[in-house]
Amino acid sequence: MSTAEHCESEVIRYTADVVCIRGGAVLLIERGWPPHKGRLALPGGHVDPGETSRAAAARELLEETGVAVDADDLMLIGIYDTPDRDPRGRYVTVAYLVSVPDDTTAQAGDDAAAIRWTSLADTGPLAFDHGEIVAAARRRHNAPF
Repeated sequence: MSTAEHCESEVIRYTADVVCIRGGAVLLIERGWPPHKGRLALPGGHVDPGETSRAAAARELLEETGVAVDADDLMLIGIYDTPDRDPRGRYVTVAYLVSVPDDTTAQAGDDAAAIRWTSLADTGPLAFDHGEIVAAARRRHNAPF
């Protein structure tokens, strides 16, 4: 198959992820399904028809963790489109950063098996390229964490 033929038949899925910061911790979900079932990841998911990635990021954060934020408060970290970033196929994600008050609580919902506030200094290995996204959030926005 030529490159042109491959590109024409490739399905590209559009997603949004959120780096949600509370103090010196980032909110992570434990994935409840493959791929990477049981591993920690950023909250996020598919952008629905008629929805912006910013609105999808706020919606997914709420659905997966119960944390409500205004979509306008989300700051762009970047676009992640490496062809092999997801074993299910081609996924392009737009990643956002948001800070929430220190008294913000979260609970697992939707597709999350569990949630965890994890130190930004040591998130450990994350699913997909989410470690790279967290590192970019710290660098790009010169966050004090």
